[in-house]
Amino acid sequence: MIDLGDSILLPGLVNAHCHLDYTDLAGQLAPPRSFPDWIKAILAAKASWSDEDFFRSWQRGAQQLLTHGTTTVANIETLPHALSSLRASTPLRIHSFLELTGVRLRKEPSVLVEEAIQALDALPVHPGAVGLSPHAPYSTVPALLSIAAREARLRGMRLTTHLAESREEFEMFMFRRGPMHDWLHSQRPDSDCGLGSPIQHAARHGLLGPDFLAVHVNYLWDDDVRILAQHGVSVVHCPGSHAYFRHQRFAGEALAAAGINLCLGTDSLASTRVQPGVPTELSMFAEMAGLAAHDTTINSTEILRRATVNGARALGLEHEIGSLQPGLLADLCVIPCHASEDDITDAIVHHQGSASATWIGGMPSWIHPDRADLLIP
Repeated sequence: MIDLGDSILLPGLVNAHCHLDYTDLAGQLAPPRSFPDWIKAILAAKASWSDEDFFRSWQRGAQQLLTHGTTTVANIETLPHALSSLRASTPLRIHSFLELTGVRLRKEPSVLVEEAIQALDALPVHPGAVGLSPHAPYSTVPALLSIAAREARLRGMRLTTHLAESREEFEMFMFRRGPMHDWLHSQRPDSDCGLGSPIQHAARHGLLGPDFLAVHVNYLWDDDVRILAQHGVSVVHCPGSHAYFRHQRFAGEALAAAGINLCLGTDSLASTRVQPGVPTELSMFAEMAGLAAHDTTINSTEILRRATVNGARALGLEHEIGSLQPGLLADLCVIPCHASEDDITDAIVHHQGSASATWIGGMPSWIHPDRADLLIP
């Protein structure tokens, strides 16, 4: 028996979109004037890093998630050669999505996809799963999207893509113009531009489906919500990253009204505003509080669902994690609380600081230094 005292015991949080390997870029990139400017800045920052820098950053991010009550993360992976050792270094339940890009193709899309699948198939068994992440419509060619979608589904893998993230991406695909189009014009064919929205582009090339996580979805055209709902897509909103880029208001109300499964992610600390005196860490509590601050139409219970069971559903894990029910895995976290019963979900959404403890599969995975009493004798 463990006496938690005045605490809340809740399902382990599910982070539906993260870039662990960018953790140490926190505060390094000032909010840009345009989205392509940010891409150029992060590419330049990454170019100076060694493999050891990426490893250290990835592991620090994983520890931050554990400290703040996350038990499952959908992470975008860019280091296939190190993925086995990285996954083994943390008890996190990791759904690793291997990133695919290709605008200046040195290999055929089919070869790129096959190599990615071989790398994932070679990984040792670890809590979680694996999938493919064609990076974004602007950083890929149509054949890469369609082949990745086909091959992933043949193997029962899930897919995720940064989709309709920026105004510049929207202009590129809708109108074949704008800063992103002009920057990439010499690097990729633009015959797929000027044909409709990024959502329509993804549908045209077979990405959308119930096994697909569309990340961001900030800029929508007339029929886009219906298209997403028709295909059973899950949408991942990242409030901190959304605020960093000053995107237009997230269309969460329209998406939810269409029955779309909405969940939350932290994105990376490379797109998070640094506040004086406030630690800049990967925290789903911070994302829940950010959503509550920017959208007063959502109650705290719905926000909590987006950080737990909805994220589990997006990963096909709602019958294993995301809620406290008999027969589900014991992925749990504890936070201190002195709130009344009526204010419990508000207390969760606005919790600051670390958790008291995190369990994954019933095993203690992180214990606050002041709560050694939670260790099972």
